[in-house]
Amino acid sequence: MKLSIPKSVTGPALLGLVLSVTPIVFTSLLTYFAVVHEATIASFTTWQWALITLACSITSAGLTPPTMLALIFGYFLGWGAVLPIFIINFGGILFINLLVHWLDHDRFIAFLNRNPKAQSVLDRILNNELEVIFFAKLSPILPFGLTNLMFALSGAKLRNILLGGFLGMTPRTLIAIWSGHEAREIKALLENPNQSSWTQIIIVVLILVSIAGLWQVIQRSLK
Repeated sequence: MKLSIPKSVTGPALLGLVLSVTPIVFTSLLTYFAVVHEATIASFTTWQWALITLACSITSAGLTPPTMLALIFGYFLGWGAVLPIFIINFGGILFINLLVHWLDHDRFIAFLNRNPKAQSVLDRILNNELEVIFFAKLSPILPFGLTNLMFALSGAKLRNILLGGFLGMTPRTLIAIWSGHEAREIKALLENPNQSSWTQIIIVVLILVSIAGLWQVIQRSLK
């Protein structure tokens, strides 16, 4: 007896579910590995870090959250982590875009065309895509993989996704690297990444600016 997948369950829908669950699991595994093998990781060579960066460029698409990686890279590499983390961010964005187009992007668009409300949301993103991407990426609480998936499915231009992602993620990425660089113990860092009061204030400000910016864009598109 063959199991059939309902037509309403599209590839992107399944991918979205995966991107919601797996980062939680892999964050726990990554934390455990970093704490247990701290001495080994600290002895990694430049080439080993380069290979890790390449691997994380793929896994960051849905498995390893870039903010967590920024904390760990910042702890071991200091400000030398800036370039690898941005490579990882761009790699995750590109990989999600390739996956979306390899799956059933056209089927998803056809589904939207049959749903006026969903199409309306899509149109608002496309009309202000650079602003929407920037403010969405600015927020530390919006999942990296899911936002990349949403923008890839919306049909937003790749250059706007990359540019908006770069501008939006720069503040939170630098904060994470700085937090890692200033930490004294990897365990304390990963258990409480925002232990500094200044870090907590900046995170709250980024969230508020992100919400206010997205609200303004949506209100303007309704006029």
